Amino acid sequence: MPKLKLGPIADDKPVKITLELPASLHRDLTAYAEILARDAGQAATDPIRLIVPMLERFIATDRGFARARRGARGTPMT
Repeated sequence: MPKLKLGPIADDKPVKITLELPASLHRDLTAYAEILARDAGQAATDPIRLIVPMLERFIATDRGFARARRGARGTPMT
């Protein structure tokens, strides 16, 4: 069988997670959403919608995580 250029397709189906936030964190998210909306000249968004972009940004800018991840790619996972 010939080797295909396309590898396995990643499962990009969203995963639903339910979690409880401390009240103080929810207040901070709400304030952040209000400030973000004000600066953008838009109506405030649901603060829950901020969680995904915040986590993505956090992971993308965490140098320690990037180093550890690069190191883990060189070792086989079991």
